[in-house]
Amino acid sequence: MEKVTGIGGVFFSAAEPDALERWYETHLGVGAPPPTDELASWRQEAGPTVFAPMPPGTRWLGGPGRVWSINFRVRDLDAMVVQLRAAGIAVDVDRERYPNGRFASLRDPEGNTVQLWQPAGADAVEPG
Repeated sequence: MEKVTGIGGVFFSAAEPDALERWYETHLGVGAPPPTDELASWRQEAGPTVFAPMPPGTRWLGGPGRVWSINFRVRDLDAMVVQLRAAGIAVDVDRERYPNGRFASLRDPEGNTVQLWQPAGADAVEPG
């Protein structure tokens, strides 16, 4: 059976797409789509990805009226949090340590929920 090999893109509506694109690139290192097909797109590192439909209004999506969120894997959650806070971005670090890792949440400039995940357990194992 053929199956997908990963996420090829995340697309969502934004009131100010150019500004939001720059914010993600500046603060999280997610490169903007290349202007030509001669340049490569941002590449994520190989690792675990969770694909989970959720009921409307769930807190993981940011509450009522929010229909999506994104979770980015990070190597060092503490270092990322320090970097974001130094840039004036509010970050809420979950105090609980879960079997699958540690988490922090923030909002992008348009109020979308962004979760950061430092994997632990089987998800922290490097492929290969």
